[in-house]
Amino acid sequence: MNRAELVEAMANKTGMSKAASDEAVKAFIEVVSEELKKGGKVQLVGFGTFETSKRAARTGRNPQTGAETKIPACVAPKFKAGKALKDQVNSKKK
Repeated sequence: MNRAELVEAMANKTGMSKAASDEAVKAFIEVVSEELKKGGKVQLVGFGTFETSKRAARTGRNPQTGAETKIPACVAPKFKAGKALKDQVNSKKK
């Protein structure tokens, strides 16, 4: 599912217009991004947690040439699914 399909599905589910659904998706992305940029986390009980993790600098290898390259340290966003989401995804279809 891409963004346009998500906006359409949300519009159908909520009865909102596609434009309003698109604004809601855009606002959600902005709020989560800003919070992660500040080093915080966004926890949606039953769905999951968006947070960041620090990655140390390391040496990588170019798979084509075998040459070593330095990969700088960075902060990477991550998502951890909540129990309710995991249970729903893993439930057997009837």
